[in-house]
Amino acid sequence: MELAHYSDFAVRLVNTEEPARNKDSLTSVDAVRALFGGSVQMARRATETDVTRFRNVRGRLRAVFEAADSGDHVLAVDLLNSLLMEFPVSPQVSGHETLGEDGAPDWHIHLAEHPSNASAGYAAMASFGLAFHLTEHGPDRLGLCQAAPCRNAYLDTSTNRSRRYCSDRCATRANVAAYRARKRLEAEASARSGRSAEAAHESRALSDR
Repeated sequence: MELAHYSDFAVRLVNTEEPARNKDSLTSVDAVRALFGGSVQMARRATETDVTRFRNVRGRLRAVFEAADSGDHVLAVDLLNSLLMEFPVSPQVSGHETLGEDGAPDWHIHLAEHPSNASAGYAAMASFGLAFHLTEHGPDRLGLCQAAPCRNAYLDTSTNRSRRYCSDRCATRANVAAYRARKRLEAEASARSGRSAEAAHESRALSDR
């Protein structure tokens, strides 16, 4: 499993909450287990007490994205390092379950899943994945969606560092809103111009009397 895969764990957790919309889908142990995706063994360890723990980690991960998105990269790194120190990873070499074309093991590094509880395991994987992405691509590749009121987290993997939205849906919504705003301004400018022309015409008419 590629190490970059673990960065998705961070995005997945952060986006269980939409603060501007007052929405939170992380309300049950089933919601917690769903975050693990294919990591069934770790998901089974989740209990009701993990809901509160996950929310705490979520807030700290969002703070990393907020700092990076605002351009405070030093703070983003400091916050992430704090998570890495609290939730250390256990890398292991694996490959027996994935064979290459020659039939030999496809050796790779993945993170072992044997922490004290589900939230600690998830926090370790999410923090490590985010750290890998940050050091590989730069802290400016961690962003928050610019399509208000959405502030979902995303990882920018575009070639020209141009991503600004968490999804195509938000990008389309923002583009439509910007188009309508431009048309409204153009209409207002045209109306003002018309009124000015009418006033000038009336002024000339009065002068000619």
